[in-house]
Amino acid sequence: MAELDVQVVASDHAVWSGAAKSVRGRTVEGDIGILPGHTPVLSLLAEGELVIQPVEGAPVKADVSGGFFSVDSDQVTIVADKAELTES
Repeated sequence: MAELDVQVVASDHAVWSGAAKSVRGRTVEGDIGILPGHTPVLSLLAEGELVIQPVEGAPVKADVSGGFFSVDSDQVTIVADKAELTES
């Protein structure tokens, strides 16, 4: 089964990393959903909720703002000005 390698970092700390089935977030161009095999994307991150569905376990949610959202070869990198995990 294909999976994504996800890294979420804020300007001053690591927020979450691991294998995931999907990632959903908000860019300045609108909402975006990422599944394995997605075409490369580089976009500015907008303020909103980021939802990561790990390969195992409950969804991981974070409030993020500013920064960028990058996807390439099933590698998802989210670098946010501010990012904090929230209750699922």
